[in-house]
Amino acid sequence: MLLENREEPQMTSRDSHQNTVVVSVLRSGMDTSLEPEVVDPGSPLIYADDLAAVRGDGVFETLMLRDGQVRKLERHSRRFRNSAMMLNLPEPDIDQWHRATELAAHSFAETVGAPEAALRWVYSRGRESTGQPTGWITVAPISPEVVRAREEGVDVMTAERGFRIDLSQRSPWALVGAKTLSYAANMAALRSAKERGYSDVIFISDEGHVLEGPTSSVIVVKGKTLLTPPTHAGILPGTTQAALFQIAEAAGWETAQQTLTVQDLLDSDGVLLVSSVRAYARVKSIDGHPIGETDNATEIQAMAWQAVTS
Repeated sequence: MLLENREEPQMTSRDSHQNTVVVSVLRSGMDTSLEPEVVDPGSPLIYADDLAAVRGDGVFETLMLRDGQVRKLERHSRRFRNSAMMLNLPEPDIDQWHRATELAAHSFAETVGAPEAALRWVYSRGRESTGQPTGWITVAPISPEVVRAREEGVDVMTAERGFRIDLSQRSPWALVGAKTLSYAANMAALRSAKERGYSDVIFISDEGHVLEGPTSSVIVVKGKTLLTPPTHAGILPGTTQAALFQIAEAAGWETAQQTLTVQDLLDSDGVLLVSSVRAYARVKSIDGHPIGETDNATEIQAMAWQAVTS
């Protein structure tokens, strides 16, 4: 049975501002050597011609902030730098971003104090009129929807991604593998799923191969083996997936990147969606077909949690 759509508690603009911390890292038109600073979350931060807003021309990373500690900082830093390189953005000063992250985490602990939060880096090509990049960090508590997905699992709809798995080889300008700000299609897929009574999506290639979720990596359980689609199949390399596989291998599990179909998911012992902030969510059904829970569920969830927090 599919989950019913549930209304999320509505926060006023004032409440939202009070629960969010914003740190300016790079301001277009200002000295790039300036130190990061906390700014008023209720005040404008970017100009109307910033290419992040106009064209989605930039990259981002979302990190888990838990008990005052930013998790998997180095893994996210490497992917952030790689995404910037794929877009031909100026190489980000990672030390500067780390200082800004420390400032953001400290400010959030002092002003909001929630035990878990999503800390997001945003790096834009900047103002169209100046060509100078902009960058900022936001920190906000995780949503009730994230907690519910961990605790209850998710019912998933499959959706065509609209390209073949060799897209990155044929069209490098498609930026497959970069975590860009152009997430409109991903968010549209999630909205469409929720309108149909589902809570998440797994994208499928034109050939029928499993790719990824809009904000997650797909993990398939077969006995004591964890499988995930290969990164060359046109998906974003997942930081949580990589950490989980490393932990699982140390615990005696087999892991592999493997081309998968929807039938492989239906025939598996279990399916998970993993990501940096949600950590994990068990897939309960795919297109209305029930997915069982593996006998190793407790161990796998413990490893997934370790993957995002250690």
